[in-house]
Amino acid sequence: MAEVRFGKALNQALSDAMAADERVFVIGEDVGAAGGSFKVTRDLMATYPGRVLDAPIAEASIVGIAVGAALTGMRPVAEIMFMDFITLSMDMLVNQAAKARSMFGGQGSVPMVLRTPHGGGLNAGPQHSQCLEAWLAHVPGLKVVCPATPADAYALLRAAIEDPDPVIVVENKALYAMKGDLAETPEPVEIGRGRIVREGRDATIVAYGATVGLATAAAATLADDGIAAEVVDLRSIQPWDEALVLESLSRTHNLVVAHEAVESFGVGAEIAARMADVGFDELDGPIVRVGAPFAPSPFGRTLEAAYRPDAARIAAAVRRSLS
Repeated sequence: MAEVRFGKALNQALSDAMAADERVFVIGEDVGAAGGSFKVTRDLMATYPGRVLDAPIAEASIVGIAVGAALTGMRPVAEIMFMDFITLSMDMLVNQAAKARSMFGGQGSVPMVLRTPHGGGLNAGPQHSQCLEAWLAHVPGLKVVCPATPADAYALLRAAIEDPDPVIVVENKALYAMKGDLAETPEPVEIGRGRIVREGRDATIVAYGATVGLATAAAATLADDGIAAEVVDLRSIQPWDEALVLESLSRTHNLVVAHEAVESFGVGAEIAARMADVGFDELDGPIVRVGAPFAPSPFGRTLEAAYRPDAARIAAAVRRSLS
């Protein structure tokens, strides 16, 4: 068991996948000699010459090349430098990659991965800080995962590369420097399966990505007041582990859903709606969502800190759900 950073775990996953399957290649802006904006692809170009492709600033072309290559049997891993710029590739992603399997009558698929960082914390402003995963989760044919630990970053990226259909791997920028254990032979993680991070009896907090750490911190604060909050790391946003969330709700009878994306029309809304349906009889109080306000992310450090959800807001939401 070695301690590695989140970004290094992703790098290791890419390297191991490329070593195991010569069809795997990487394409994106500055992914080669520069090693990527967050150094996730560092040294891969030298280790796998000809299989790490620097692309011009042309996101639609990057994803289009990946879609075409996947249709011919390759296993491309495309990188969009910031999730905000995924907007430029939505036609290829939404109208081509997501639809291919059904439009070809199951005789063709697009086994590609799109990696992209989301989230704030760098004071990068409204065009470099967005969390747009709900857009992608809304499209039939796309899978969306969002790891919260280095071990899951490795396992979910490997699972995404091995998946026969397009998978979006969303990486929170605040996690790239996070340290965590990575086994010499990492355990696989199935796309669509969540995990219980912390057990509790009074309320369930569902989160994903960087918000899992905030939820865990909130649970620790609540414990000082005698409130035992259970934390569920969703891991996969589409498909999501509805059975695990319902199982947890059946124990705690109160539910809070937290994410960094704006609250309105987000992933939390979907989870709240489903649990209000299938878990209605288990609820002892209102389902409470925690997310960013419905506004662009501000540049200023103080304003951005106020804009992004934190552990205090999640703890307050749990108390509200119990009141």
